[in-house]
Amino acid sequence: MNDDALLVKFWGVRGSIPVSGPEFMHYGGNTACIELRCGGHTLFLDAGSGLRPAGEALRAAGASDIDLFFTHSHYDHIIGFPFFMPIYDRNAQVTVWSGHLAGQMTTRQMLSEFMLPPWFPAKLDMCKANIACKDFVSGDVLQPREGIIIRTGSLNHPGGCIGYRIEWGGRAIALISDTEHEPGQLDPAVLDLIEGADLVIYDCTYLEAEMQLKRGYGHSTWQQGVKLCKTAGAHGLALFHHDPKRSDDQLKAMEQQAKDAFAGAFAARDGQELRFTRR
Repeated sequence: MNDDALLVKFWGVRGSIPVSGPEFMHYGGNTACIELRCGGHTLFLDAGSGLRPAGEALRAAGASDIDLFFTHSHYDHIIGFPFFMPIYDRNAQVTVWSGHLAGQMTTRQMLSEFMLPPWFPAKLDMCKANIACKDFVSGDVLQPREGIIIRTGSLNHPGGCIGYRIEWGGRAIALISDTEHEPGQLDPAVLDLIEGADLVIYDCTYLEAEMQLKRGYGHSTWQQGVKLCKTAGAHGLALFHHDPKRSDDQLKAMEQQAKDAFAGAFAARDGQELRFTRR
């Protein structure tokens, strides 16, 4: 592990539901899960189906102290949690954070609700790891580990969703998933989170041509992501939360259009790693 770099790894980039098949091989079929290595610290953003292989990799590497941040608790963002091997390791420390249900449900209650028969056979209290649960309110500034600052904000999504800005070593990574934009407007909360960011991971589920039929679904487009990044002076744009029906060929075409509009744009794919040196 390079303690002088911020590493970003995509373990799952799909939205709504995992997919498989030859038409999804390049970009992958797992749902939302992103790993950040901030020096010697390991953070995860969301617990989609990509969290299962991530947990296997952590076990192989001997990593046992992890922070996991939820944007929200829709199925595609939580389905991997019960299959995350570190939570069954009595030697592991897993700290779980959430703020989208502030005032309605604690983080521990949330975990207990979706690890409960008949929805899942094992209850949370069967997990052997030391699981610490942390609650916060949108807008809070979190400091989970020395040198790491995480800024939070509310996104426009049914049931609520948290956007994150992770700052470490003079670098900034923003996750904006899931959110729906208003036509002709740039969300000031999103602009605040992504200002000058080295990388913006943005909800690009739909195309602008599809939005009229998708109003109220709580998702956005690569076109809006480009507008936001240009306005905020962000450097990179990762198209994320791909529509489950979007094939590799369709995503490649979308990626090229986004690159033509914004040089720092690319379509995130399962297994992709990015490295940002400390400033």
